[in-house]
Amino acid sequence: MIGHPVLVALSGGADSVALLRVLLEAGYDCRAAHCNFHLRGEESMRDERFVRQLCERLNVPLIVKDFDVSAWQREHGGSVEMACRELRYDWFEQELERQQCVCIAVAHHADDQIETFFLNLLRGTGIKGLAGMQRLSGNIWRPLLDVRRQDILNYLSAIGQDYVTDSTNAENEYRRNQLRNLVLPVIGQQFPQANERILSTMSHLRDDLDLLKGLVNEVLPDDRHIDIASLCSHPEASTLLYHRIRHLGFNREQCEQAVVAAHQGHSGRQFMANRFVMHVNRQSLDIEPVREDLPIEIPVDLHSDIQSPVHVTISHNNAPFSPLMCDGKHKVAFNSKLLDCQHVVLRHWQQGDRIKPFGMNGSKLVSDLFADLKLDHCDKRDTWLLEADGNILWILGHRASALYPVTPGSQDYIMLLYQKSAEKFA
Repeated sequence: MIGHPVLVALSGGADSVALLRVLLEAGYDCRAAHCNFHLRGEESMRDERFVRQLCERLNVPLIVKDFDVSAWQREHGGSVEMACRELRYDWFEQELERQQCVCIAVAHHADDQIETFFLNLLRGTGIKGLAGMQRLSGNIWRPLLDVRRQDILNYLSAIGQDYVTDSTNAENEYRRNQLRNLVLPVIGQQFPQANERILSTMSHLRDDLDLLKGLVNEVLPDDRHIDIASLCSHPEASTLLYHRIRHLGFNREQCEQAVVAAHQGHSGRQFMANRFVMHVNRQSLDIEPVREDLPIEIPVDLHSDIQSPVHVTISHNNAPFSPLMCDGKHKVAFNSKLLDCQHVVLRHWQQGDRIKPFGMNGSKLVSDLFADLKLDHCDKRDTWLLEADGNILWILGHRASALYPVTPGSQDYIMLLYQKSAEKFA
């Protein structure tokens, strides 16, 4: 990649400053990108000033972006960590094209790998999660992935390069900080070689994952047209299918349900993931991109959790209802009479759709709500609507309808929780 521009994610901390200096010394043509999330008051401005001065001294072009994290959370939900990650990588992708760079260089190092191993392990994961981050994943390049944190600090000291320190790194509010500051030091004391052995294990797992991908591709050579006979003859059919199509966004639950449908000959079932739809046909599972000009309806059963095309947990509560139990966006409640509806589906927005929003008289065009929420074309396309017998009840993640209301104190209702994935780079 030497000779082609590289976009360097530069926070001003030790890791990213070392990354920039190493790449410059190696002869790379670097552009720097700095995110100011304004979460730490004057300290955030200090970081930006430092980055500007550093890039000016090193003669590196710099792009700075200010973000409103709270506004993003109000629209999308999720934690501060998730909001910052989504905002950061979405912007990096945009600047990658604008700056005509070949990749985005980020400063993840070996200690980050160890933390990722434990985070994924405790969250529940498979071989891919335990294998950790890849050196090159799409447009993301991690040149320091095999370098220990202490070696980075030693390098900066040797060249006399200063950096800024994020004061929140010493706080234990976030899980990664809890691991870094509390758990891993204890493991290191009790097992002095733990870090080296974990890194070695992760390297073996990445080798195993590469082998697994090759074997899966041999059994199922076409990831868009999967022969049901070949799939269902395998003793671990759902796991095989998952590893073949996970890159398209399908999860394990969907693969398990698709295999059951194929076994039972339930032709016509559909499963949605990101921008792909999987059709269960008589002889094959056929996967194709979602066509925006064709409305797709996914029948759902509100008596149990929805696994596809999105994950919605459904609980039938007995506790007296209080409006404080819902946020009207990701967590909503409806009267149990909703269960009597004959045609309940998840689908995308269509021109002319209307909803009767909770807390508002009359109905409103969904397109007008989208405009109020400042959703772009991609956001509108990816948003799901819950419809029952022709009435839109819920714009998932954004607004609930006033239909099938639940009165305070009632015990006759169902609660729906929309769980949006937080892992963009798993």
